[in-house]
Parts: sequence; C-alpha cells; structure tokens
Amino acid sequence: MTIILDFEECLKDSPRFRAEIEDVQNEVSELETRLEKLVKQCQAMLDAGRVYCQASRNFAGGLRDLGHHCSGDTMMADCLGKFSHKLTLILEAQAEVIDVTQKTVKSKIQNFVKEDVRRFKDVRKEFERSSECLEGALAKNAQAPRNKPHEVEEASSALLNARKSFRSSALDYVLEINVIEAKKKTDILMAMLSLLDAQAQLFQHGHESLSELEEYRRNLYDEHTQFVLNSAREKRDMEQKHAAIKKKDISYDDSIMHFNGDAANGIPMEGYLYKRASNAFKTWNRRWFSIQKNQLMYQKKFKDQPTVVVEDLRLCTVKPSAENERRFCFEVVSPSKCCLLQADSERQQQAWISAVQNSIASAFQECREDPLSPRQRCSSVSADSPRALDQDNEGVKALDEVQAIPGNRQCCDCGEPGPDWASINLGITLCIVCSGIHRSLGVHFSKVRSLTLDSWEPELVKLMRELGNAVINKIYEARIDEITIKKPQPSSPRGDKECWIRSKYVEKKFIQKLPQTSRNPPLRRSSARRTRAPSQDQNGQKPPLRPKPSRATLPRLTGAGLSPTETSANDTGVIKDCHQEDEDLSDLHPGALLYRSAAMQNFPIMADALAHGADVNWVNVSKESTTPLIQAVSANALAACEFLLQNGANINQVDGNGRGPLHHATILGHTGLVCLFLKRGADYNAKDKNQKDPITIAVDNANADIVTLLRIAKMNKEMREMDGAFGQPGDETYQDIFRDFSHMASNNPEKLKRRSADPHF
Repeated sequence: MTIILDFEECLKDSPRFRAEIEDVQNEVSELETRLEKLVKQCQAMLDAGRVYCQASRNFAGGLRDLGHHCSGDTMMADCLGKFSHKLTLILEAQAEVIDVTQKTVKSKIQNFVKEDVRRFKDVRKEFERSSECLEGALAKNAQAPRNKPHEVEEASSALLNARKSFRSSALDYVLEINVIEAKKKTDILMAMLSLLDAQAQLFQHGHESLSELEEYRRNLYDEHTQFVLNSAREKRDMEQKHAAIKKKDISYDDSIMHFNGDAANGIPMEGYLYKRASNAFKTWNRRWFSIQKNQLMYQKKFKDQPTVVVEDLRLCTVKPSAENERRFCFEVVSPSKCCLLQADSERQQQAWISAVQNSIASAFQECREDPLSPRQRCSSVSADSPRALDQDNEGVKALDEVQAIPGNRQCCDCGEPGPDWASINLGITLCIVCSGIHRSLGVHFSKVRSLTLDSWEPELVKLMRELGNAVINKIYEARIDEITIKKPQPSSPRGDKECWIRSKYVEKKFIQKLPQTSRNPPLRRSSARRTRAPSQDQNGQKPPLRPKPSRATLPRLTGAGLSPTETSANDTGVIKDCHQEDEDLSDLHPGALLYRSAAMQNFPIMADALAHGADVNWVNVSKESTTPLIQAVSANALAACEFLLQNGANINQVDGNGRGPLHHATILGHTGLVCLFLKRGADYNAKDKNQKDPITIAVDNANADIVTLLRIAKMNKEMREMDGAFGQPGDETYQDIFRDFSHMASNNPEKLKRRSADPHF
C-alpha cells in the first residue's frame, strides 16, 4: 500500500502538510468528476449494446426465416441456417459481455464514487471543522491577558482540547486519503481486468464458432465462383437469344396455342377469351379460360376458384358466331345456356373451336371406355332400387379380388405397395405416379382407370382376373437380367420411372426378341392388307402357317384355331377342342398366334402376341377371313373379347360371309357377348351376304334375350336421335337391363343359355 501522507507530518500540521492535503483534495475532486463521466459513458455503451444485440437477433431471425423460405434450394437453406445459428451464438456471448460490464465496470466504479469518495468527503469536512476550531483556540489563547489568570487558564484548556481534536481528525483524514488512493487502484484495475476477460472470451468464442465453418466457407467460395461463371455464361446466352428474337417480327398479336390432349397437368387448352355477361348490359369481360376434366371453366385471377361454364362437354356443341357485331366470336351451346366468347384473332378463334370439338370427342371416347362412376350411378339410382346398389357392392368385392391376384399388391412398374390404379388393356395395377406416366403414353399403349374412383363393369373385372402384374412382367420383363437398365423403386424420381415405362411398353426393350427369320411376312394377312393377293411360294402353293425358326419364349399349348362350327363352349367359357390334339404354337407368327390363342382363351399368350406386334385385327384368309375377335366369339370367351376390344380390335370387322362379331354372337346364342358388343357400339343394322341383320337372325333363332337386347339398343338410339345433339346416353331402364345382362354373363353364364340353336345358319 502506497503512503501518500505521513502520519507524523500531519501531527506537525506544517505548511507542507497543508499543501499536500490541498493537492489530494483537488485530485480526488478531479477523480470524482471523471469517474461520474465514465459511469455515464458506460451506461450509454450498455444501452447501445443491448439495442445492437436485439437488432442483431432480429437480423439472425430474418436470415433463419429466409432459409425456411428457400427450403427448395438446399444449398441456400443450409447456408442461411448455419450462418443464422452461428450469429445467434455470438450474440448470446455478446449479451454475456454486456452483463459482465454492467456488474463489474459500472457497478464497481459507481460504488466507489458513491461510497468511498463520499466517505472521503465526510472525513474531510470533519478535518476542516477541527482545523477551524484549532485556529480559533490558538487565536483566543494568544489574546489572553497576562494579568487575568482565569482567562489564561481557560484559553489554555480550550487550546488543548482543540489541538487534541484536530490531531485526531487529521490522523483519520490522512488514513482515509491513503485508503482511497489504494482502493482507487484495486477497484478500477479489477473492473478493467473483468472487462478485458469478458471481451477476450467473446472474441475467442466467436473465433471458435466461425472456425468450425472454415471448410464450409471455402466450399461456398468455390460454389460462388462457379455461380459467377455460370451466370456470366447464361447472361451471354440470354443476350444473344434476346438479340436474335428482337431481329424477328414480334409485332404479331396471336398467342401460340395448341390443343394437347395428353397434357401432364390435365389442361389440354387454356388462354384468354372475352366472355359476354348474361346481365342486362351484356358487358364483355376478359377472363382466363381452360378445358379441364371434360369441363369448360374460367377464372379472373390465378388463385380464384374457377367458374364452370359447361359441366359436361358431351352435352354441348361449338360453332362460330357471325350474328354479333364483334369479330372472332364463337358460341358454346349447352342444353341449359349459350355462352358467347370472343378470341383475339381468327387463328385463336379456330384453335378454340377445334379444342372444344376435340374435347367433346375425347369426352365421348372416355364415356364409351369408362362406365358411370360410383357417385354418378348412386345419384341416378332411385331410393327403391336396392338391386343396383347390390351390384355396386358386388363390384367393390370384385375389385378386391383383382387386387388379390398374384403380384397385384405392388405396382407393376416400381413395386410401390397398395396400387389403386390399373391399365385395363394390359391387365396390371399401378401406383398413382406410374398411372400418370401410363396415361401420358396415350390410350393406344395404356388405358388407365382408378380402382377406387371409377366404376368397373363385370367383364372388365373378369378380364383383370385373367392377367395381373406377374403374368405381364414375365412378358415385358423377360430379358430384364440381360439389360443394364435398373428397374425403378417406389422412391425413384419420376424421370427414372418414366424412362423405364417408355422403354418397357413403348420401345419394348425387355421382351424376348423373335429370331430374325421369323419376321418374314406370314401367310395370313392383316386387315390393312386384305386387298393384296396371298403370298405363295415358287410352286404356287401357300407356305405353312408356322415358320421354321422356333420361338423359345412360348410354351407348348393344347388346341388349334377352330372355325365357328368346330368349337363349343361350356357354361364357364372354357373351350373344348373336338380334335383334342396337342399343337406347338411356339413357331407361329404373332398375328397367327393371337388368332389361335384367342380361341383357347389363353390370355398370357394373347398378351405375348400383342407385345410382339401382333395385329389385333389379323385376318385368317383360309378360315373365311375370320379375326381373333371372331375366334373369341366362337369360344364364347367374354373376357377374351373384352381384352381384344380394349387393345383396339375392330368390333364391326366382318369375315368372308359379311358377318361381324355381333352376327356370330347372335348365331351362336351368346347373349353375354351380344350385350358386350352393343355396349361397345357394334352396328346392329349391318347385314351379311344373306341380307340378314342380327335382329333378324335372333328372331329366326327364337332367342328372346338377344332379340330384347337388340331392340332395346335400337330403340334407345332412336330416342337419342329424336332428342337431337343433346340427347342423353340412355335412360335408367336401358342401363339397368344391360347392367344385369353384363353381370350374368360375367358371373352366372349358365343363366344365359340359348333358347334354340342353329350353328349352320
């Protein structure tokens, strides 16, 4: 402890002591002023630090929110998340520094000023009061007269007491001076050391936190450099493209519009049109129109709920409108209202008219392919129709059976469990992603239907039971082990699944390849080549039906292609071959193979033949130009006929006697097939070479069921023609009758036996 004033010196009360006392007092006064100023500055620093920390926390929160907003960009989201987290940690350390500064610097210095300096001032006041008393006692003692002993004695006693009191207060004052000098050093030094320690810990913590991101920051710098290069390259390309486009004529007003029936978003056509309002003022408003789900709708803003103009495109027609004074107008007419629309140009007007017409055609095609949905059927069935409801329940049960077929519990293409979509012409089940890809292939490759949202006709369910994922994959993935392409998994990207599906069903890369020599033209000609003469060898004779090269992919099967008079069918539709000969079908041309296997109802072989390019309308010239569909009719093979129809068989293609599949089904008394063909649009007025149509044949054969079906179909069509273009597809009675016959043909064929038979009609 440093001694500023000596105690011995204070007892002398010399001028030097007084001068030193004055210097100390001035120094303490100056110290007090500076310390008070320092306390105010410290408080301002603390307030500013808290404001800075709060603002920095807000900034870190903003970075975090921006990272959440950029969640689609992994790099940006990760970068912003890491930086905001580190900045938050540093700010927490800085908040601790502020607390340490508050507790050490400000509190200690403030306490020093308020307590130590104040005590110093109190002791100084006591010292000054004692000094004044001593001065008075000295003066009074000096003035005491010699001849007055009692005054002298009284003055001497007062001086003694005053000197004693002064020296005591002087000693206390000197002690306080020395103490405050020593405490000034310790308190201020300790406060500064605490502040430095806190600052050191802050910067050390910040350095350690940021050092953890060193490698990450270097990688970001590398990526940033690459981004700069890519941005410069893209900017150059855009500038070149911009310059090239500006050189072209950009003064045209028409938008580029095309009808795309297989659009991925389910919107084949969209664009701006003017719509005339139905109010009294007939105002015109520009709206964004689109065709979706067989409906015409519009919306003002993108987030607005679309307004449906036409509920069902099958119930409307479209035509140009020249009655209005505006140009480029056309009308969409439905039974309930007429909507007048205006395009921006004649080309757009024609594009929209064509788009609506194509959509109407597509809606009718889907209507023919798809039965009524469960919701539509329930709305059309009256409350006193429990029979129809029972059939719907049976349909749901049948769908459960379809899903129970081996392999159908997983998607045929990616293996995702629980598929609830199906391809009805392939006979497979699909997940929702793969079903969308199948739909984009077009209906000539795959016809997609929902197992849960759509209603299923009995013959379709019967067809699905005959095939399944396991059967089809043995055909379309026969060479999967030889191919380097990896089959996608449920978690694979959509692009990988799409590439696999196109390779599998469109390009057919994985099916067993035929020998090169077996691709020679077969004896039997397809329907597209019926006008040409049959092939002959050098001797003028027809070559045999089976080419020489063998086809290892097909097994030996029993049965041969039989004419209508050579086949019979039991109640379950299983063919009975009259000759009962074993025949090797492995060498047949795909068209001939389809022909033979259709009669035997061998669905795997039929599917294999179609996979190898068989013409579904292949013609057997030696058998009166019959087709695979007629062969299936001869065998009363309901599911086989449905399979061929779903794969593009011509339902009205006739044989050499001018008879189509409906004629043959009527002749043979196959009521279920007659019902199927009528539902699929067969021509019941077509006449054979004997000038007999199916109705006449059914009457001659005394088959009341078939006569009823044919007459009801004819009456229903006449009713629709009387109703005009907006006629309904049929009343409830018509639909119920055909539904009942379809149900019996698929599940209880014994109820549809012929009333009379004449196979040689």
